[in-house]
Amino acid sequence: MKREVAMRFGVLGPLVAEDARGEVGLKGPRHRAVLARLLIARGRVVPVERLVDDLWERPPEGAVGAVQTFVGALRRALEPDRAPREPARLLVTVARGYALRADSVDAWEFEAAVTMARELLDAHRADAALSQVDTALALWRGPAYAGFAEEGWARGEVSRLTELRLLAGELRAEALLALGRAAEVIPELEPRVREYPLRENGSRLLALALYRSGRQGDALAVLRVARELLAVELGLDPGAALRDLEADILAQAPRLKPSVPKIAERPLIGRDTELAKLEEAAARSRLVLVSGDPGAGKTALAEAFSARLAARGWTTAWGSNPDGEGLPPAYAWSRILATLADAGYGAAPTADPATEDPVTARWRWHQAVASYLAGATPLLLVLDDLQWAGEETLALLTSVLDEPVLIVATYRGTDLPAPLTEFLGRAARAEPVRVYLGGLPETEIARLVRATTGEEIDPETAAALHRRSGGNAFFVRELARLLADEGPAALAAVPPGVRDVVRHRVEVLPDGVRDVVRRAAVIGTDVDLDVLEALVGETALDAAEIAVRRGFLIERAPRRFRFAHALVRDTLYHDLSRSRRGREHGKIAEALADLRPDDVDALAHHFLLSEEHPERAAHYARAAAERAEKRFAQAEAARLWDAALTAYDRSGASDTEKRLELIMGKARASAVAGGLGQSRRHRAEALELAEKPADPLLTARVIGAFDVPAVWTENDDPALASRIADAVERTLAALPAGRVAERCRLLATLAVELRNAGGRRAREAAREAEELARRLDDPALLAFALNARFLQSFDRAGLASRRAGIGAELVDLATRHGLVTFEVLGHLVLVQADSALADFAAADRHAAAADELGERYGLPLVGVFTRWYRAMRAAMTGEGGEAAYRAAAAGLAGTAMSGVDNGILALALFCDRIQRGLPPEAREESYGAYESWCRPVLPIPDSPRDLLYEARTCLHAVVAIELGDRAAMERLYAELLPADGEIAGAGSGMLTLRPVAYYLGELATALDLREAAAEHYRKARAIAMKAGSPHWG
Repeated sequence: MKREVAMRFGVLGPLVAEDARGEVGLKGPRHRAVLARLLIARGRVVPVERLVDDLWERPPEGAVGAVQTFVGALRRALEPDRAPREPARLLVTVARGYALRADSVDAWEFEAAVTMARELLDAHRADAALSQVDTALALWRGPAYAGFAEEGWARGEVSRLTELRLLAGELRAEALLALGRAAEVIPELEPRVREYPLRENGSRLLALALYRSGRQGDALAVLRVARELLAVELGLDPGAALRDLEADILAQAPRLKPSVPKIAERPLIGRDTELAKLEEAAARSRLVLVSGDPGAGKTALAEAFSARLAARGWTTAWGSNPDGEGLPPAYAWSRILATLADAGYGAAPTADPATEDPVTARWRWHQAVASYLAGATPLLLVLDDLQWAGEETLALLTSVLDEPVLIVATYRGTDLPAPLTEFLGRAARAEPVRVYLGGLPETEIARLVRATTGEEIDPETAAALHRRSGGNAFFVRELARLLADEGPAALAAVPPGVRDVVRHRVEVLPDGVRDVVRRAAVIGTDVDLDVLEALVGETALDAAEIAVRRGFLIERAPRRFRFAHALVRDTLYHDLSRSRRGREHGKIAEALADLRPDDVDALAHHFLLSEEHPERAAHYARAAAERAEKRFAQAEAARLWDAALTAYDRSGASDTEKRLELIMGKARASAVAGGLGQSRRHRAEALELAEKPADPLLTARVIGAFDVPAVWTENDDPALASRIADAVERTLAALPAGRVAERCRLLATLAVELRNAGGRRAREAAREAEELARRLDDPALLAFALNARFLQSFDRAGLASRRAGIGAELVDLATRHGLVTFEVLGHLVLVQADSALADFAAADRHAAAADELGERYGLPLVGVFTRWYRAMRAAMTGEGGEAAYRAAAAGLAGTAMSGVDNGILALALFCDRIQRGLPPEAREESYGAYESWCRPVLPIPDSPRDLLYEARTCLHAVVAIELGDRAAMERLYAELLPADGEIAGAGSGMLTLRPVAYYLGELATALDLREAAAEHYRKARAIAMKAGSPHWG
């Protein structure tokens, strides 16, 4: 077929020209249009005037000159080696026009191959015919003359090629039938006949396929059902084709040629390659990620694969993720676990957050589910539509990736939501098999139409369908139904989009059915007939059955229906006005309140969208938020708390305590989910509201509700911290005697909020809080008090050993009592303290432990600090520090940790050059909170007492030495002396200078303390060697 030529042109898809060097650049659309127009002429001359008329509806001035320019550019592209003034050989000038002397065009090769296939089939050489037609169809890369198909000069040729393409599809079908491969059609036709039982041709083809596969009883059952439905629904007898087939089956007529059943080689139309990849994954129990556009056939592929494995004895379980349906967190997993329990694998693990803190309970549940699944092998789990999966569904999926379970997860490959993007990043470590579903090739369109409606179509129609649909399987099926119902004229009458086709098919439904289907769309993807009947009465079932036959719904179980595709439901739903949708949601909510009063997730969903009953919406949204927290879905809980608060405010109610409970719930869930900025705003709002009634116990409750661990000594919101501190002091003064726990929590909060700005009052508060917590024997309260003590352990330099003790106690206490967030805090405190003490082996272990906990429990902010720690470790080697610091700084974006972010990158880069013995670079960007020490203007202030106290003080010492300021040198020497065994800055766990002893040596030298200087330098060299940073010596 294809032969070696100087230039080959492709028009069966986007226009291309190729030579021995590859694809030729054809410049803009006008250049391509000229080339396409000349190719359609098949070597005949096209006058310039015709080209002008074809290129422009209203030709501009100078159009002829423009055509000549286009032709000149094409000649240079097509014959780049042609010498100047040498006549063109391909695109030639003839009289007042042009002609293209091409001798290799893919469309011409296609035509020849189709003719050959027809001749082979007539000669009863079906195998050769099939090979020939497959070769021909493989030439197609998309619609013929893509981009020009709607041009008047191209329509005739496009239609002719499209007709030939569909003729090729028919020839292929004939070849398959002649080869005895009828068993392949059964899994394709069975669901279609169920959807359209009145289509006689579909029933006939399915019955014939079943008979030829050795399933005579099933074949007769299909014909019997068709006969009964025709009589009941239409009062008609079957047509001659069905009657003849039934008689032939009963007589076992030889001409039917039944064959031994075979395993279907191609149970899914056009997806052999994808099924093969799934089979490879099954051999190794791998995660498979199936992506593609809406309607590409992701669910159908998973269903076919699931059926194949089930036939081989595998256990299979499905979990779907409907779009925005008010379902509980981890809904897909609840369906999977219920399926496995029903299959005899025992009761599935359940979550029990009441016995320990929610983070620990969540991890234990995830581990239990993973172990449960590991005992059910061989097992296939399918999680469908991951783009709509909630936080908890994705988190649990991450937890089971290491188990010997085959998991197929489908999702839409465009506009990925953030939670799915994060999951895909985590899943990369499992090295998943990735399957992308593009459009079906045109060769498969006729088969899909036949499987959908039982109708045969000609090549021209198949090409038209492929052109309209891009091979999207759902779109093809919708067009096929439209074609079967209304004929070819409908294809031209309906606008080109898939939603337009759905709308058109809805509009021709009977009025009552159309109304029911639209109301069903408001219920959701899954439709409960009880709810539908509550809305429309007894006609609901009749309407649903008609919708099933018309392909809008499928019956999943008795009185349970589902939309055949999310695109159908989505189109119907969004075509309703917002006002009408709201009214319908309200009616559905009222019906659900009577039918399923405990389904708080669905009730919250519909009441919130109704906008008619805000007080009930707030009630159910709060109940759903509390349920989400118990199921460890903090992001979903935060969303629901917010919705409850919005609805409550809209209701006009004025119960301060109820509103505070909603705000505190929102703050708590936001903080755990990593939304620190949102959480702070909620705290400020709650605090302002709580103080209005002058109830100190209520205010103490609000203030104490936020006990999220803090590891950085600079507050992210100093203004809010000051407000909270003032409120704490007022509340402490008004607190009734004997409220020891409240006093303890308030004191710890005061120390945590004030941090490096609290001075003696904050240190005293932390000390008293710790004493009270130990007396109360409350592990959670003691952990919070230890956090406060840590943040107030910077009253002088050289206290890293003290902080190491606090960190060790936190790890021990939190581990024994399941306080995961404080266990993480303990490890991060030890990362800082051990770094200051140059014990990097220990610091590495604690960083790894913090990372493991963060990943295991879904704590997103842990990695911010451990990435900075590893950047600091890279900088200590003397190379690669800048790149590592910049990468770590990128992780601060969106964390709302302004106390950490304020100038930290600039400071880290500044210190990196200093510790390598290089002069700092002149930088335009601000050093933020560190400006006074990196770009000093006298007088330099004393450093705040915090994690970077030693680093700032050493930088101050460098300036004092340069200026010869003896008084400053003496004072700084005394301040730094207690830290002579530590590394300056490393106690932050984020950046480093040299050992403090080095800067003490510099100060001692400048102060003429020679013996002391020598001892400091010796100690600095020892620390440098211990740290693995000999360049510090």
